[in-house]
Amino acid sequence: MKTATSFLFRLVVAVLLAGAIAAIQYVAWERWNRSSVTVGSESAIKGFAYSPFQRDQSPFTNTYPTDEEIGADLDLLAEAAKNIRTYGVTENPTVAALAEKRKLHVTAGAWISGDYDGNSREIDAIIDAASSRRHINRVIVGNEVLLRKDITVQELTTYIAHVRKTLKRYNKPVSTAEPWHIWLKYPELATSVDYITVHLLPYHEGVPVEKAVEYALMRYDELARTFPNKKIVIGEIGWPSRGPIMTSEGANPTQAIASPENAARFIREFLSHPRAPKLDYFLMEAIDQPWKVELEGWAGPYWGMYNAEREAKFPLEGLVVKDIRWAEKASIAAAIAFLPMVLICFLLSDWRVLGRVWLAALVQACATTLVVGANVPADYYLSQRDLIGLAGLIIATVLTIAVLLSHGFEFGEVLFKRRWRRHFTPLPPHSPECEPFVSVHLACCNEPPEMVIATIDSLAAMTYTNFEVLVLDNNTRDEALWKPLQARCAELGPRFRFFHLDNWPGFKAGALNFGLEQTDPRAEVVGVVDADYVVSPDWLSCLIPHFQTPDVAVVQAPQAHRDWETQPFRRMCNWEFDGFFRIGMHHRNERNALIQHGTMTLVRRSALQEVGGWSEWCICEDTELGLRLIQKGYDTRYVDHILGRGLTPSDFTAIKSQRFRWAFGAMQILKHHLPQMLGRGKLNVAQRYHFLTGWFAWLGDALHLVFVLASLAWTLGMLFMPKAFGLPVSALALPVLAFMAFKAALGPILYRRTMDAPWKDILGASILSVGLAHAISRGIFAGIVKRHGEFVRTPKGWKSQGKLAFFAPIREELGLLIALVSAATALVVMRGTTDLEARLWVGILTLQCIPYIAAVACQIASYMPDRPAPATEATTCSDQTITSPYAPAGQHSLVSHDATRQSDIAA
Repeated sequence: MKTATSFLFRLVVAVLLAGAIAAIQYVAWERWNRSSVTVGSESAIKGFAYSPFQRDQSPFTNTYPTDEEIGADLDLLAEAAKNIRTYGVTENPTVAALAEKRKLHVTAGAWISGDYDGNSREIDAIIDAASSRRHINRVIVGNEVLLRKDITVQELTTYIAHVRKTLKRYNKPVSTAEPWHIWLKYPELATSVDYITVHLLPYHEGVPVEKAVEYALMRYDELARTFPNKKIVIGEIGWPSRGPIMTSEGANPTQAIASPENAARFIREFLSHPRAPKLDYFLMEAIDQPWKVELEGWAGPYWGMYNAEREAKFPLEGLVVKDIRWAEKASIAAAIAFLPMVLICFLLSDWRVLGRVWLAALVQACATTLVVGANVPADYYLSQRDLIGLAGLIIATVLTIAVLLSHGFEFGEVLFKRRWRRHFTPLPPHSPECEPFVSVHLACCNEPPEMVIATIDSLAAMTYTNFEVLVLDNNTRDEALWKPLQARCAELGPRFRFFHLDNWPGFKAGALNFGLEQTDPRAEVVGVVDADYVVSPDWLSCLIPHFQTPDVAVVQAPQAHRDWETQPFRRMCNWEFDGFFRIGMHHRNERNALIQHGTMTLVRRSALQEVGGWSEWCICEDTELGLRLIQKGYDTRYVDHILGRGLTPSDFTAIKSQRFRWAFGAMQILKHHLPQMLGRGKLNVAQRYHFLTGWFAWLGDALHLVFVLASLAWTLGMLFMPKAFGLPVSALALPVLAFMAFKAALGPILYRRTMDAPWKDILGASILSVGLAHAISRGIFAGIVKRHGEFVRTPKGWKSQGKLAFFAPIREELGLLIALVSAATALVVMRGTTDLEARLWVGILTLQCIPYIAAVACQIASYMPDRPAPATEATTCSDQTITSPYAPAGQHSLVSHDATRQSDIAA
């Protein structure tokens, strides 16, 4: 009964928490969509400029509306106005007849362009329609013909004169339609028409919406003064609901912003203006026309009072909202996130409440972003090209969300979990007579002999007594490098055996498999240590007891480093590596999903042989082995206790090569084991999660490279084809980049919380992590495309030389950095700094520069000299030792005092 009550209570709390987050999200939508527009209008609309094309129709594709569709449009417009204005006759010849049935007066237009045959057909058709239909009360020959420079003034006036002469006896006045400045530029045009049809569109001139109505009327009055004896009809007046920010010219430029609330404000203020009832006008326009994006740029489709689905964008009175579908979107986002939020709040009961709320809120934010992205095709009228770009952005958004949620889960568990369920510590050692036999394998290739000898000597100094060491030198051609190792092993006696392998296949895995064949039959555990690692005397003593549990196959100690304190780049490397072992390994150890590492690792020999040894097809053979062992149902343990220290990579080139190899190997593993991760195999749900999402951060780096290349291509389009590439990609890409920035902020917070690292070292580790993004992205793509890779050892004791040695490792990063900076600069020069869209895009390009700036900073740091160590600062491995809790008096363990404090992150 008590258990059932507890279950029910937890469930109720989870539902309440999820409901509260969903409600907050809904309120946020509502507040975001509130408008400041308060002006309303009760005035009737006199007329609409009308084009009948439906959402997926276009004169460019010869797809035209049916009579039923046109009739439905006219029924809708007849409820609000008594007049319509059309633009052509031949494409939709039934509009006039259908309007007559609905008692709508028509100002009929003839479309004039550079197609003279088409012009003749339009002129004949307009004359025929106007002469036969009494409800056509006016005619307009041409629409913005001179603005587009399709024909000359003389040619246009000739067409007008012909139509005027023919329709004179029918008392049908004739005009042409142009913006106000064209009428002023060509005053002779006014003498050729019966009345002036002017377009007053302040948005195009960068006039702020709050001044736009008065500005339009000022231009109207200017025409009236210039042509006092001509009647003036406003052929188009309005404001778009979407579009780029337009900037005025002059010393004090202003901006016009397209938005639903600005459109509502302009129309309401115009209709409520005292002069409006006395004006003859047509609102621009009745219904959105998506096809106009090809003709006028991406503002062109959004001038309608109704959207392409024939829904009113805003009322003429009452509340105006920025998005008429916000409630629907908010409800869908809440519905998508609700169940995952309930599961988070219910299942993560060992987290503090703040942590559960944090992760659930993150899920809700991701769901909201997905809903916004998925609704872009409904909110915007996109071309085929735009839809392809949008599909790419949505895929990128999904991948970014996956990366963010996996990081968020790790972040939440480390910060908010009350205690680790699987926390393993060093164990008291066996008595010498009970020690299992251990075979330690040390593989090396072209390594400095003094470095490897230091590792061999540290193994010889271990307190464990029942072991052997196999030194496996593979493919080192220079005898000066491997002969000293052979000699040192001979000096240490039969416990140390040396093998030199020439032309040996399989890289490090091949050498380790050879070592497995040479292993003493008594060996129960195989230990692997890298050539540069000086191990603690009690490495085996305090970890081997874990193998008393029969299903334990792997016991992993953390990687740590020595001799890093006095050089900036080595400091960066040390703390960057340390982050994974202080944070990520605990997170994965909690669900027996370790990333096994090829040093400081112990493997049960029988399990290693059962799964077939080390995989020579994979250049990350250690991680791949750990996955196979877990798939077999074995337990793997992580003991966060530093029991050995190696050398950091020698320079930025070295760590880039290492990280490329790791990323390449990760893709090899993912491709090879994906069926087991998704379906077959013994992995539980939590293990599948970790092995699928464990590489999401690196996939995020690959995604960043795709974004950079796409952004550069889009910037070229914005510069040289602004109409085709003027879509609001900034608004679409900003959530993705915001998520990336948010994800990047999680790392330093975790470092500070779990590692007690100085802020300068947290910054250095973060710079290195970001600076490696390009190398990782290249490794990811290479691993996806290629099947086999080459194992490249990570240099630990040299720097590349030569005049261009500094630039060679970062030439690709420098190239992309220069390209991004050039693109941003060109955009500022060509579009100016007053264009908000341009500023947003420049900001995006600038954010994308960060990994490449970080790479340059890393390369600079790697060339900085060592500084003298203060007397109080440890500089050698021996200086950093402390007494081991399991070592006899007088003996020491190579355990950092900082690391000891971090052995239990939960504490």
